[in-house]
Amino acid sequence: MLLYAHSGIRYLVILAGLAVVAYALMGVVGRRPYDSRMRVLSGVFAMFLHLNVLLGLGLLFTRPFAPYLIGHISLMVFAAVAAQIVPSVMRRRPEEERTWLPHLVSGVVSLGLIVAALMAIGAPIFGSRYS
Repeated sequence: MLLYAHSGIRYLVILAGLAVVAYALMGVVGRRPYDSRMRVLSGVFAMFLHLNVLLGLGLLFTRPFAPYLIGHISLMVFAAVAAQIVPSVMRRRPEEERTWLPHLVSGVVSLGLIVAALMAIGAPIFGSRYS
């Protein structure tokens, strides 16, 4: 059951990441003032990603370890760090210094690391290998 939850939450992670990238891109291109929705979206993305990392760690302790997972684990931890840095920094910045571009870069980097992590274990980005 833990494996299905870990695999299923992947879709929420990808959807939230795409929402962060799209909203930040609209802010950059439209030159709109920074708003709190961006902070909330990036926080939700980081939260789903952290939840999936925790579920993955749970899987590590309930199944035999396979060495090919090292690349997947490393890339997912880096993706979680990349997704968390910008919301943490932006929360501490004064309102007038907050910008869209760090969210855009962080979202693209995190999603790229997630795709690489899925490819490291041969998992499909969309779809399921359990059907």
